[in-house]
Amino acid sequence: MRADTVRFLLLVDADPAERRLVAATAARAGWNTLGSPSGEQVQELLGGPTGHEIRAVLVGRWDPEAGPALVRALRGDRPGLPIIVLAEGGSVGQAVEAMRAGASDFLVRPVAPERLLEALAVNADRRRASGELAPLSEKMAPSLALEELVGGAPDFRAALAVAAKAARSRLPLLIVGEAGSGKETIARAVHEASPRSRASFVALDCRAVPSNIVDSELFGHVAGAFPGAFAERVGKLVEADGGTLLLDEIGDLPLSTQAALDRVLATGEVRPVGCNGSNSVDVRLIATSSKPLPDNFDGGLAERLAGTVVAVPPLRDRSGDIPALARHLLSRHTGQPGIRPLSIAEDALQVLMRYGWPGNVRQMSNVLFRAALQCEGSALTADDFPHIALQSKFSNRVGDTSREIGATAASAALAGGQGITLWQADGHLRSLEEIEGDLIRLAIGHYRGKMTEVARRLGIGRSTLYRKLAELGIDTGA
Repeated sequence: MRADTVRFLLLVDADPAERRLVAATAARAGWNTLGSPSGEQVQELLGGPTGHEIRAVLVGRWDPEAGPALVRALRGDRPGLPIIVLAEGGSVGQAVEAMRAGASDFLVRPVAPERLLEALAVNADRRRASGELAPLSEKMAPSLALEELVGGAPDFRAALAVAAKAARSRLPLLIVGEAGSGKETIARAVHEASPRSRASFVALDCRAVPSNIVDSELFGHVAGAFPGAFAERVGKLVEADGGTLLLDEIGDLPLSTQAALDRVLATGEVRPVGCNGSNSVDVRLIATSSKPLPDNFDGGLAERLAGTVVAVPPLRDRSGDIPALARHLLSRHTGQPGIRPLSIAEDALQVLMRYGWPGNVRQMSNVLFRAALQCEGSALTADDFPHIALQSKFSNRVGDTSREIGATAASAALAGGQGITLWQADGHLRSLEEIEGDLIRLAIGHYRGKMTEVARRLGIGRSTLYRKLAELGIDTGA
């Protein structure tokens, strides 16, 4: 949410000090806060003069008895209103309870100001398909290693091959892909596979931080550096010293901050806002972007990021991966306390494969999480995804050859094969050169860039493999 956008946040919390703290934090991103000491006054505030301008509700303390009733009442009165629950500790059981009642997101106390602002931005600023959850399921699941990431599509395996090579380097890395395609998951996997895996992984969403305080968040500040800077603050770069800093949507950084970040990467010195001195840091930068970097993006920083780029394909371009990916995501969700083990039926997989997934893997994960919470049987079926089936019906166009071919390929993947696309959108076979290129990319990804093994499995010599790479224009990220 941008600082110049004024909206109302309804905070339900009996602690006046907590209400003042949350109000001050939310105000940084342009929110006005209405405080309610208990759920009894919520209906009155929603029906009051500013009720129609309330864009989100934050339940400050989760009460196992009154909490579910409050959330259900809010959901009944305002079905589309984001409801964020803040609770003590990391109880997955509380998360499941809140989500079953209808909450949109779940934060664990103590929550950092930037995490609260990110949650408000994610839940209130982004329009979501009906039935989709905020990424709670991602927050509860552990990081995956690169070799554990599910997908056999050639472009996806090629992206993982580049990521695997990048993990061994300390150079900046740019991961490009649509929102929800798995950029942060890959970034965390790169960190875990790197020599820095024992050090910190620190993330900052550049969209969630107002431009007037982003320098403070990134570089830190000293007391008195600006109005409201009552105490010294350590920036993300210092927090990540020795480890990895992930900057999500780096293109949203102000130009002056981009230039300052480039200087830090060049010199290894961070100067907090208002400080005459500097701190030495050793940080590996991973940046993500859901769109091409702006034309006016800082040239030095752009050049650094252009050295290694991982291009993550959208889920709609790898529909053959959906069956295996759906089973994998479901197994992670049902491994959480409070969620029964479930399987997924073929008719449900067919529904998932026919859908276009504008929110990519994140959306599918959240849809599966919601379905798993509500399912009463032993397996998810097509009936557990009514909104997905309905949207698929209206998005499919009669005579759309490419969609029919995609559905055919995806159906074949139900048998467990990763597959290489043989057909063009017009129904004709692809050229042998194109198919060979996809096979080589798939092999590089599958064997994690080990070219000797790739050549052996393809039945060719290393020199022949490298000649084919040059002929086909395949970049292995070396």
